[in-house]
Formats: sequence, structure tokens, C-alpha cells
Amino acid sequence: MATWNSRGLRGSTLEEMINRTNEHYLEKGLALIQKIPTPITPVKMDKEHRQITLAYFEKRSTVDYIGAVQGIPVCFDAKECVADTFPLHNVHGHQVRFMREFEKQEGIAFLIIYYSHRNELYYMRFQELLEFWIRAEKGGRKSIRYEELDPRFFISLRNGYYVPYLDMMNLDLGLRESKT
Repeated sequence: MATWNSRGLRGSTLEEMINRTNEHYLEKGLALIQKIPTPITPVKMDKEHRQITLAYFEKRSTVDYIGAVQGIPVCFDAKECVADTFPLHNVHGHQVRFMREFEKQEGIAFLIIYYSHRNELYYMRFQELLEFWIRAEKGGRKSIRYEELDPRFFISLRNGYYVPYLDMMNLDLGLRESKT
């Protein structure tokens, strides 16, 4: 049986780390961020273990997390990448449309990408994602190379589990203000 350390962070572990971070932010009065459950319809149940063994998604989900930080609406999605290229097919068109509309309402949208083979986290601003998305729509590269990422937006874990994305959001807001 593999141990947690040998597997690195998996999607559910990344999600758990973000959930714990969100609890910490709530306790400190910094933010109220909620995990958005994906609606499913169970098809088959294991009644003995009270578990769903087969289900289908009822509708497309928007993003993984939504809430507010000091009065600023925030939404983001958590993604995992196992190589130095992040395939854009991991982000769906309806998610990009939702994030675009969210930003039009003066909210902040972003991705947190975990590069599992490097054990590194990255805060991808929506504007950055949109540039790569448009490039792909125009027939360009359909993935994002690690080397293309802005080094200022890598997130360092704290205490082994804490994902301080508010630091990156603050940097994101600063860049937005300097452009106006």
C-alpha cells in the first residue's frame, strides 16, 4: 500500500489543503470561501457500506470555490498537473465563461494549479488564463508550458498544508491597480 508521501498531493489532498486554508482564513476573519459541490445523481449504491458506486453529473459545475475576501467577490478552481505542461482541456469552456462574467462583476477569478511532480503550486490569474485560452482558440498551443508562467505567482506552502493564496491575490490586485 502506497503511503501519502510517496503519492504526493492528489486532487483530493489539494482540495483538503485548500479547505483547511479556507477554514483558517474564516477563523482569522479574512475571507469566507465555500467549496461548491458538484451535483450528482446516484445510479448504483453499495448499501452495505452506504457508498455511491456509480453516478452521473446532473449539470456542469462552474468553479470549485466561491466567496468573498474583505468584500471582494472571489471564485477559483483547483487543478492538478502531472507534467511541465498544463493541458487547457483541464479547464472547460463553461468555466472560462463563468470566470469572465464573474470578473465583469468586479470579482477576482483564478486557478490554483498543483504541479505534482514538482510539488509546486501556482496562482494563475484569470487574465493570464484567458491569454492562453485565446491563443489555443486561434489554433496555437493547447497547453501551457511551465516556463511560460510568471515566477511571482508561485505559492509556497506554509506549515506543510497552508496554501496562502491571499498573498497572491493581493499581488494580483496590485497589478490590476497599476494598470488603471
